[in-house]
Amino acid sequence: MHSPVEQFTIKALLHLQLFGYDVSFTNSAMFMLLAVLVSVIYLTFAMRRREMVPGRLQASAEMLYEFISEMVRSNVGNEGRPYFPFIFTLFVFLLFGNMLGLIPYSYTFTSQIVVTFVMAAFVFVGVTLVALIKHGTHFFSFFIPPGAPKALVPFLIIIEVISYFVRPVSLSVRLFANMLAGHTMLKVFAGLAVMITGAGGVAMAGSVLPFLALIGLTGLEVLVAGLQAYVFTILTCMYLNDALHLH
Repeated sequence: MHSPVEQFTIKALLHLQLFGYDVSFTNSAMFMLLAVLVSVIYLTFAMRRREMVPGRLQASAEMLYEFISEMVRSNVGNEGRPYFPFIFTLFVFLLFGNMLGLIPYSYTFTSQIVVTFVMAAFVFVGVTLVALIKHGTHFFSFFIPPGAPKALVPFLIIIEVISYFVRPVSLSVRLFANMLAGHTMLKVFAGLAVMITGAGGVAMAGSVLPFLALIGLTGLEVLVAGLQAYVFTILTCMYLNDALHLH
């Protein structure tokens, strides 16, 4: 049985060097590109007819649009409308990336901490710039809880600053850890079922249990794939709300 973590190995598909740096096209990059292409194709075909009475494909795309629109409206307010395209793109990219990773012999790029951290860092820097542009130096009042006793203000500022800068870490680790753990568990049960089946004889009957568990875990991973895309996106909305409205 292959190692359960072997599926997370990054492999170079096209070796490239640029100014002495390795910029090879990897399996991770390929599935990022594939997630973009699949989502673009899906949304293009879903909305090309724009029927008054939508079919299933158009209805699913409209439901996805309304879902993200309501998420932005309820968590950011009307001021979040200009940022809707970014939030929508972020959710769709993560959703399709997570779902594509469930296909056998595919690659889950969200299982790599470097990928999720770069995305989280981009969100963190982006919302911080939005706050600085909108509020100027008043943004730094965000680190002073309103109504706090003056004697505790220095300690509260330290706590608030640390918690603020931990945001990209927690945001990235949450997505990375869930995808890594779930796919590892799937690989373990799949390998166990294959190993028991290969033993033949009476032992072959024992493969039924890990096989049934594998079906259940696959369904759970589909749920987790959607849930983690939702969590990443809604936290982005909450950070954006903090940037726009401060306290």
